[in-house]
Amino acid sequence: MDMEALGRKLGFAEDKTSIRKAEELRRLSNVHFDSSTFAVGEVCKSVLCFELAAAKLQVPFDRQKAIKLSGMSEKAYTRSLNAMQNALGVRPKLDIRELAIQFGSLRLIGSAQRALSLYKERFVAALPESRRSSADFSRPVFTAVAFYLCARRNKLKVDRTRLIEICGTSDSEFSSVAASMNDLCFDIVGISKEKKDPKSVKNNRELLDALPGKRRHEDDGESDSCSESIDDEDGLEVPGLKRPKKMQKHAYEEWKSSVLASSETFKATGLEKETKQMKLSFVKKPPQTVPLEGS
Repeated sequence: MDMEALGRKLGFAEDKTSIRKAEELRRLSNVHFDSSTFAVGEVCKSVLCFELAAAKLQVPFDRQKAIKLSGMSEKAYTRSLNAMQNALGVRPKLDIRELAIQFGSLRLIGSAQRALSLYKERFVAALPESRRSSADFSRPVFTAVAFYLCARRNKLKVDRTRLIEICGTSDSEFSSVAASMNDLCFDIVGISKEKKDPKSVKNNRELLDALPGKRRHEDDGESDSCSESIDDEDGLEVPGLKRPKKMQKHAYEEWKSSVLASSETFKATGLEKETKQMKLSFVKKPPQTVPLEGS
C-alpha cells in the first residue's frame, strides 16, 4: 500500500513527518499485530497507522473519512484501533485538565481527579493481595469515565461519543468501566434516584385533599368505609368519586334476585310445560322423467 497516496487522501499531503511516522508504525504492525485475527485488511491497517501517528504527533485527524477509506463499520474500526494500540503499546495520554478545556468544564477538574484517585484506591483494596501489584490504570478510559460521571452528577452535558473517540476505546469498555466506577464511588459520582411515596402520587389528589373525611379514612386505611361514605363531616357528595364497580355489582344482585324469584313463582304455579323438539318432515316428490325426442 502506497502510504504517501493514502496520506494525501487523509489530508497529510504536506505533512511529511506524519507520513514517516505512519510508515514506521506500519512496519511495527507487520511484526507485532496479527491482522488476520481481527479481519483487518492492508488498507485498513495503513489507515489505522495514520490515526495512531496523528495521535502521537497531536495533529488533527478526520476519523469519518478514515472509516470510509478503511471499508469497515465504525464499530469494527474502533475495535481494530484498540487492538492495534494494545499490540504496539501505543496509547494516547489523556489528562483531566485537557478534557476540561476541550469540553469547557473547568470546574470539574477537582471532582474528577478525586473520583479517579478514590476509584483506584477502592478497586485495588477489593483485589486479592497477589493481584494488587498488577492493577493497571494507565488506559485513558479511566480518566474519561471519571470526567464523564462527574459531569453527569453536576448536570453538565458532555458528548459521550466524542469522549469515547478521544480516549480511543469502545462503547462496551466505556460502559463497563462506568458501571464499575459508579458502584465503587457512588458517594462521589452516583446519582440518587428519589423514591416517591405511593400515597403522594394519586389521581385527583387536590380534590381528595379538599375533603377532610375522605382524607382521614384514606390515611387510616379504612377502604371499606371510605367507599361507602365520601365525607362524613361536611356532608358533601362528589359524583366523580362514586364507585362505578360497586354500583354495577348492586344492580347485578337486584337483577339476579328478581330472576330467581320469578323462576320460583313459575314452578309453584305449575305453568311450566315440557318442551318438545319439533321434527321437520319434507314431502318426497317422485322423480320427473323427461321424454327424449328422436332425431
